[in-house]
Amino acid sequence: MNPGTSAADHGNKAIRVLIGDDHRIVREGIKQILADAPDVEAVAEAQSGPEVLDQVAKFGGAGGLDLVLLDIALPELDGLDVLHALKNEHPNLPVLMLSTYPERQYAVRCIRLGARGYLNKSADPDDMLAAVRKVAGGGVYLTPTTAEALASAVGHSSANAGLDALSHREHQVYRLLTQGQTVSEIGAKLNLAPNTVSTYRARILEKTGAKNDVELALYAERHR
Repeated sequence: MNPGTSAADHGNKAIRVLIGDDHRIVREGIKQILADAPDVEAVAEAQSGPEVLDQVAKFGGAGGLDLVLLDIALPELDGLDVLHALKNEHPNLPVLMLSTYPERQYAVRCIRLGARGYLNKSADPDDMLAAVRKVAGGGVYLTPTTAEALASAVGHSSANAGLDALSHREHQVYRLLTQGQTVSEIGAKLNLAPNTVSTYRARILEKTGAKNDVELALYAERHR
């Protein structure tokens, strides 16, 4: 076993991992990485937000799982909503976020929602295994980029104050608005009434200081 593994913390049993990602090729790649480690085992997988929650419930939360590897971009219920639900329903189950989104943009938000680490999908396999072991063992895994982003967030600089002031749902709407989606499209994606989306949009414009969607897109580009 590699130095620094946490299998001892699980009574020398393999770390039981649930993989939540909507791309089969990604799940297969992660499973192969985990399979190469004698102290880690992928015991379940899910391709949508609701399926992740169903699988966690099936395994009895932390009683049957040691870690959830969770993507942000999941269909039906995105990873941030799933993370929020998991922290409410299974607070003792560690979650490690795995995504293609930039760490500076999403890592702090994920950590604040209760994730124990954030890792980009392009990470080296050894780094992924190190993150799995540390988080499953009760620790927090922070890359240098994430640590720097957290330090900046603590400083709460005025440049990022607008984004930091957004609620979880407002940030979801903000992300979709800056991707060019309409109020109706966002409502359908998030299962919200158009009027509700418009209310969130108004709050987002107020908090970011943007006057319209064009200014909001420019704001997003400056703070990407």
